[in-house]
Amino acid sequence: MTFPYTRMRRLRTSPAMRRLVGQTRLSASDFVYPLFVCPGRGVKEPIGSMTGCFHFSVDRVVEEAREIAALGIPAVLLFGLPEKKDGVGSEAWSAESAVCRAVAAIKQAVPELVVMTDVCLCAYTDHGHCGILKDGRIDNDATLERLSEMAVAHARAGADGVAPSDMMDGRVLWIRRALDEAGLTDTAILSYAAKFASAFYGPFRDAAHSAPADGDRKSYQMDPAAGAQAMREIALDIEEGADMVMVKPALAYLDIIRQAKDRFDIPLAAYNVSGEYMMIHAAAEKGLCDVQQTMLETLIAIKRAGADIIITYFAKDAARIMQK
Repeated sequence: MTFPYTRMRRLRTSPAMRRLVGQTRLSASDFVYPLFVCPGRGVKEPIGSMTGCFHFSVDRVVEEAREIAALGIPAVLLFGLPEKKDGVGSEAWSAESAVCRAVAAIKQAVPELVVMTDVCLCAYTDHGHCGILKDGRIDNDATLERLSEMAVAHARAGADGVAPSDMMDGRVLWIRRALDEAGLTDTAILSYAAKFASAFYGPFRDAAHSAPADGDRKSYQMDPAAGAQAMREIALDIEEGADMVMVKPALAYLDIIRQAKDRFDIPLAAYNVSGEYMMIHAAAEKGLCDVQQTMLETLIAIKRAGADIIITYFAKDAARIMQK
């Protein structure tokens, strides 16, 4: 039947009615909150390019972890800044790195919080690329050994999961084998399986001090125009042993999230990246949108597209709203 018998507005008459018939539910349990850890003590330094985000020393990140857990957010994803950089990123797999020390401190203070770590060399190399350079090119296979050492170091420190973001071929297989050989069979792998070479990473690269000194990352991160490759990348990572997979960024790749959800029966994460986060803040500062409403609409869109897990800098703000 059509109008006047059918009136779709009947299901929109009140907030309670809209909640009753809503099909997409957001919860703090959907979120992973990214954290940036750095050397030193007593450091909680605002990140100029990312509103509301900070660099934390290990002692201060424990305070932050307690707050995150109290908000009902189940997990954090740690990114590290090194004391010094070199050509191979050797501090990345040091047991004394800021990330390893932060993992141990958080797990001791807030054991119920899931702690995952980013596994990539870009913040640790003096050239800013995600792998080992040889004759000006990324040596894929030489990089795998270093990434495996980094993952094992994080897992030995107590990480519940490691998240390789480098986009080297074969890295999930190498990391899974290295973890298992080290007796770390319970450590999960969240693979950045479909990570695109995106312009939306700019604020993060400032925060992590990880912009390439020369060139770009288009030879290893995915071409935004090659969406069909994403399904193959995800399938390969699952075959290699990934326990969870990720699409990054989120908003410009909602179609990829939907395709992955329809095709693969595995927990699916989407990364609401720094550029997406800061676009909303920048628009709000110009009076062009309301941060809270735009944030919630964005997160609902990512969830509606099919993401089971949303990695987002909005996690704390959204969780506070949900506690009201």
